[in-house]
Amino acid sequence: MIAVLTAAACGSGADHGDDGPGPGDDGGATGDGGTTADDGPGIPPDRVITVDGRRVLVDGAPVELRGVCWNPIARGHFQPADFTGFAAQDIALMKAAGIDAVRTYDVIPDRAVLDQLADAGIYVLMTVYAYGGDAESVAADRVAAVMDHPAILMWLVGNEWNYNGLYTGVPFADARDRLQRIAAAIHALDPSRPVATVYGELPAADTIAAMPDIDVWGLNVYRGITFGDLFDRWAERSGAPMFLSEYGADAWDARDGGAENDAAQAEATRALTTELLATSTARHADGVTLGGTIFEWADEWWKDAAGSPDVHDVGGVAPGGGPYPDQTFNEEWWGVVDIDRAPRPAYGELQALYAP
Repeated sequence: MIAVLTAAACGSGADHGDDGPGPGDDGGATGDGGTTADDGPGIPPDRVITVDGRRVLVDGAPVELRGVCWNPIARGHFQPADFTGFAAQDIALMKAAGIDAVRTYDVIPDRAVLDQLADAGIYVLMTVYAYGGDAESVAADRVAAVMDHPAILMWLVGNEWNYNGLYTGVPFADARDRLQRIAAAIHALDPSRPVATVYGELPAADTIAAMPDIDVWGLNVYRGITFGDLFDRWAERSGAPMFLSEYGADAWDARDGGAENDAAQAEATRALTTELLATSTARHADGVTLGGTIFEWADEWWKDAAGSPDVHDVGGVAPGGGPYPDQTFNEEWWGVVDIDRAPRPAYGELQALYAP
């Protein structure tokens, strides 16, 4: 077991892995399902996070990530995400669905938003470094700004950087070594939380070995309506905690001329999330995954570079194969709620699996 301090104690082979389908840009005793938004009044300020084999524990209880990727951007707007503007509405809907974690692609600078998440019992997996044009030091600055806040479960560095070279074409080995240095610096600053990196599909064993300061691996995986042999292959190459940092299906079906297909998105959401729960480390002694953060919470209309942020475009480009049922990444249609926060059937599937 790697003990990690309380948040309060910190103060205010040349093989690159199995680079398969990816998204667009952007104790084993059987437990009761881990932490949820309904386990209490919120996240206590003095909780202790530990890494124990394949599990992450909060105050000794195994975490099960029943999460969503959260990057709220309004109709007609571009990045950055408007966490403040959407927090009240989104957090209420998330809590009603039993969601207990959000993964961000950037920092949440507004402490009032972090307070609302903590009050709802929703942890944050916060990205503090993803863009290679930033100096390495910005990660530590971003950690220092909010590392006293109990809502943050772990720090994230990189987003499927094996595909995008930290969005600036950094060579694979250089990106790997940079993220390892950043993770080491974060550990030195904040020993109270794990550091995770997000990889596209499965990393090779030598990549994992070259990044000893990465405590948790997030995998962005799109293989249709099943994860296939993913969990077995991860178990063979690493004993570290792992979660699905992106998975799911969009709600536009590109076949036969194209049409909205909420039913197919819901079917994939149910099937994939059920697979995650079946190998949860919080539920099963031989579990492999912490759970997942489905892609994504709400539609983002800004993502088609050839379109307009005021228009719900279809299409998009992403590496590898793709989602069920059309193997096509329709970048602006991934939300389990739409841009106006109307829940899709996929939301209901998550609620049926998580809220009880």
